[in-house]
Amino acid sequence: MKISIFNLRLALLPLALAAAFPSFSQVRAAPQLKETIVTATRSSQPLTDVVADVSIIDRGQIERSGAVGLADVLKRIPGVEISRNGGPTSITNVFLRGAEARFTAVYIDGVRVDSQATGGAPWESIPLALVDRIEVLRGPAGAVYGSDALGGVIQIFTKRGEQGFAPFLGVGVGSYNTRKLDAGFSGAGGGFDYALGVAREISHGFDSQPQRLSNAFTLSNPDQDGYRSSSVNARLGFKINRSHRLDVTLLSSDGKSQYDAFGHQPARPVDDLSLHKLHALGLNWQAQWTDAFSTRLSLTESKDQRETAPSPYQVLTRLRGYTLQNELRLGAHLFAAALERKEDHLQNAPIDQGRSQNAVALSYGASVKNHTVQINVRHDQDSEFGGKTTGSAAYAYAFTPQWRASASAGTAFRAPTLYQRFSQYGVATLVPESSRNLELGLRWSQGASSAGLVAYRNKLDNLISFVGPGTCASPFGCYANTARAEYVGATLTAAHAVGGVNLAASLDLQNPRDLATGKALARRAKRHGTLSADTRAGSWLLGAEAQFSGKRFDDVANTTPLSGYSLFNLSASTPLARDWTLLARVDNLADKQYELARTYATAGRSLYVGVKWAPQ
Repeated sequence: MKISIFNLRLALLPLALAAAFPSFSQVRAAPQLKETIVTATRSSQPLTDVVADVSIIDRGQIERSGAVGLADVLKRIPGVEISRNGGPTSITNVFLRGAEARFTAVYIDGVRVDSQATGGAPWESIPLALVDRIEVLRGPAGAVYGSDALGGVIQIFTKRGEQGFAPFLGVGVGSYNTRKLDAGFSGAGGGFDYALGVAREISHGFDSQPQRLSNAFTLSNPDQDGYRSSSVNARLGFKINRSHRLDVTLLSSDGKSQYDAFGHQPARPVDDLSLHKLHALGLNWQAQWTDAFSTRLSLTESKDQRETAPSPYQVLTRLRGYTLQNELRLGAHLFAAALERKEDHLQNAPIDQGRSQNAVALSYGASVKNHTVQINVRHDQDSEFGGKTTGSAAYAYAFTPQWRASASAGTAFRAPTLYQRFSQYGVATLVPESSRNLELGLRWSQGASSAGLVAYRNKLDNLISFVGPGTCASPFGCYANTARAEYVGATLTAAHAVGGVNLAASLDLQNPRDLATGKALARRAKRHGTLSADTRAGSWLLGAEAQFSGKRFDDVANTTPLSGYSLFNLSASTPLARDWTLLARVDNLADKQYELARTYATAGRSLYVGVKWAPQ
C-alpha cells in the first residue's frame, strides 16, 4: 500500500518529538573526546572542535548494517538521499541536503574520484567490503576543496595497519543468490605498517525494469540483472624517522553487471552488460619539522572507466592531484596554507579533452574556552574559466557544558564537466555553477544522550540543466546555464539510551527547488528520516531500523510522481566461538514495492547471513 504525505507526516512525528525532547530518544552514543576527523578542514582535529555538520560511520556500523552497497549505508545518516537505476551496481546518485549528485566531492584515502561524463562519484564501483570508515561533511566546502563541493564532502577510508598482525576472513550468502567473500590482513612493526584486503561478490540479482512499457524503444528485457565484482585495496606506511613518514594507498575495483538497454527485441534478446573499473592511487609524505610545524605532500591519481556491451560505448575519466600543505599549531590555534593542482581528463570518442586548476588556500582555526572559530579562503585558477575565489567562516559558542550554538556562511562553485562542454549535447561557453550558503546549528549533549538542529539555506546560480535544442549539435537537447536553485531545510537528530536500549532518530525537512520554475528538484523528497534501536540480549546484539521518505518527482517538470515509502530492517549478531562472529540481517521486512527512479525496481524482502573470523 502506498504511503500518502499525510500518513508519512504521522509516521515521522515521533522523530521530530524525539529531537525536541531528548529524554525520549537518541542516534548514537556521544563520540569519544579523542575521536578525530580530517574532512571538515583537511587537518586532523578533535570531533568536539568541529563547527561543521558532520557524521562518522565506522567499520562496526558498516558490518552491522548488512548493506549491499556503499550508498545503502550512506542513506541511513541524516541529510542523505539516493536514487538508483536498479540493483546495487546500477547507476547510483547520492544527494547531500538535496543538492545535485555532482555537488558532493568524494575522496578515497585522500584520492579524489569523480566522473567528467556524468558528474559525481561512481558510487556503484566503490567496494563497501573494503571500507573501514566514512566521514560525511554536510554543507558547501569550496573554500577547502575547490570545485565540486557545493553540497558537501564524503571521505572514504580503507583499513590502516596497527601494531601486531591481524588477519580476517568473511563469507556470506543472501537473497537473489548473493555470495560474498572478503579477506585480508593488517599489521605494523619495524617502522612499517601495512594492510591488504580483497573482496569478491556475485549475485543473480532481480529484474531491474519489471514495468514493460508498450513503446518498443523503452521495452526492457525480462531477465534477472545480476552482477559480479572483484576488488582489492592495499596500504603501506613507512616511518623513515621520528620526523618523516611515507604512505602509499591503492584501491582497485572491477565489476560486470547486467542491465536492460533501450530497444529490447523479444525475438532477438541480447544480454546487455555494463563493465566498470575504478582505480585510486595515492602517495603521501608527511614531515613533522617541529612540535608545532608540519608539512604534507600528496600525489594522487584516479581512473573511472565504463563501457557497455554489445552496444559500443566507452568513457574514461582520469583525475590527477598534487597538494602541498603546511600547518602551524600554536596552542589552541591552527594555521594552514596549501598549494593544490588538479588535472581532469575525459575520453569519450570523439571527446579527448582535459583541463587543470591551480589553487592556493589559507585557513585558521581555534578552540579557546567556550569559543570555536574556523575561517577559510581559497583562490582557484581554472585553465578554461579563469579565477574563482571562495571563502567560509564558522563560529560556535558553548554557552553551557551541554549546549552549543553555531553559525556559518560560505561560498562554493563547480566547473562544468568536460562532457557538458564538449559532447554533442555540450556548450563550450557554459560557466561554473556557484553557491552561497548560510547555516545555523544548535546542539545539546549530556553523557550518552544528545539532540541537534541544523537549519540551512544554500542558493545556487547558473545551475546547468538539460534543456531543449539550442546552441549544441544535438536535435534532442543541450546543456545550458538556465536556472537558479535553492536548497533550504533543517535536520533534526536525537540520541538516548534507556533501559539498555540505544535509540536513534533523524528527520530532514527540506525544499530543494528550481527558483526559475518553482518546481521541486527531481528525485528528492521534502521529508525523509530514520528511526533505529539496538540492544543486547545475552550474547546477541539486536537491532531494528525504520527508513521513511516522502513523495518525490522523477522529472524536473514534476509530472511523474514517485510515491513515498517506509522500510523496516532487522539485524542480529553474536559470537559463535573465539574469534568467530555470526551476522544476520533482514532488509525491507514488509516486502515494500517502491521506486528510487521511475520504472526501475528495488530489492524486495532480503535476507543476508554472514560469518566473520577475526582473531583478537
